[in-house]
Amino acid sequence: MSLIPSWFGRRPNTVDPFSLHAWDPFEGWPTLPLAGFPSEMSSFAHAEVDWKETPAAHVFKADVPGMKKDEVKVEIEEGKILQISGRRNREQEEKTDTWHRIERSSGSFSRRFRLPEDAKVDQVKAAMENGVLTVTVPREGVKKPDVRFIEISG
Repeated sequence: MSLIPSWFGRRPNTVDPFSLHAWDPFEGWPTLPLAGFPSEMSSFAHAEVDWKETPAAHVFKADVPGMKKDEVKVEIEEGKILQISGRRNREQEEKTDTWHRIERSSGSFSRRFRLPEDAKVDQVKAAMENGVLTVTVPREGVKKPDVRFIEISG
C-alpha cells in the first residue's frame, strides 16, 4: 500500500508501511549549515546591489559595509560585463575569547551584470563612501535615427 496515488506511477522508495525504507523527499538535496557552525555555505559573503538608469549613466550601488576599497574589485569583462567582487575576512580569534554569536558573513562575493549596448565601458568610474560602492557607467547619447525622405514618382 502506498500513500502516493497510482496516477503518479509507482516509485521504488515510496512510503509504504510494509517496506523497510521510507521515501525521503529531501534525499539528494544539500544540507544547510546550522547557525553558529562554520561551513562552506556560511563562509560566503553577499553584496546587495541597486542598478538605476539615468539619462546620463547607469549607476550601480553596492552595500559593502566594513570593507576597504582595496578589498573590492570592479572589472569590465568581455567588453560588456560589469563584475563587482571582493573578500570579507573573518575577525582573528583569540584563545581567550568566548564567542556568543557569529552573524556577520565573511568570504568572497561576486556580482555580475550584463551592460546594455549604450554603455561607455571605457569611461567607468567607481567610488566608495560609508560602506557603499558606487559604480557609474556613462551612456552614449541617444542616437536619432537617420531618416531620409524618398520622393515618390509617377
